[in-house]
Amino acid sequence: MTVIRRHYQQVEFFIPSAAMSAGTVLVMSGDVIHMDYYSILGPIDPQVQRPGGTGMIPALGYLIQYERLIQKGAAGTLTTAEMHFLIQKFDPAELHSFEQARELTTTLLKKWLTQYKFKNWTRTAGRDLEVTEDMKRERAERVANLLNDPGKWHSHARGLSMEVVRRELQLQVEDFGQNAELCAALRTYHRLTTDYMRKMGHRDVLHSRGRYRPIGGD
Repeated sequence: MTVIRRHYQQVEFFIPSAAMSAGTVLVMSGDVIHMDYYSILGPIDPQVQRPGGTGMIPALGYLIQYERLIQKGAAGTLTTAEMHFLIQKFDPAELHSFEQARELTTTLLKKWLTQYKFKNWTRTAGRDLEVTEDMKRERAERVANLLNDPGKWHSHARGLSMEVVRRELQLQVEDFGQNAELCAALRTYHRLTTDYMRKMGHRDVLHSRGRYRPIGGD
C-alpha cells in the first residue's frame, strides 16, 4: 500500500468477483470500496506455512484450538491424548509466529481503515454525532476483530457479500451495479482479462494502462 499511495492520492477498489484473505486486507486500505450483488470479500485468518513446507494451515484456527486445550488443562479436563498432543506438538516459536500473523493483519486493518476508509467520516449516520479519531479507531478495531474471527464465519473460504459487509462490518460500500454502463464495462474487462490469464497460464497479474505483467512468473 505504501507503493500505491506513493503514486495515487485516491485509491478505490472494485471487486467484480472475489477478494479473499490478503485481498480483503488490501481492499480495506482503499478510500472507497465498490461491490455489487455478485462480489464477495473473505475473512482474514492468515494462512501460514507448515514446518517443512508441507502445506498451509490457518493460524487463527490453530491458536483457537491451542487456547482451548490450555483452558481444558487449567480446568483439569484435558484427556491423555490431548496432553500427548501438547507435549509432542507444542513449538513456542511456531506459536509466536501464528500470533504475530494475527497481530499484523489486525494492525494493518486498524491503520488503513482509520487513515483512508474513514478519513471523510465526520458524522454518525444514526444520531448525527461528530466522529472523533477515537471513534474511527474503535470502529476499525471492531472490523479487524470481526474479520479475524473464524468462529463467526466458520470457513476461511466463506464469501461475504456486499450486504453482509454493510450489515455485519458496518462499512460503507458503493454498489457499482446501480450504474449499468459502468457495470457492463467492468464485467467485460474482468472477463477478457481472466480469459487471457487462463490462456497464458498466469495465475496473478498486474495490469495497468498499456502494461500486462505476470506476478511470480513469466
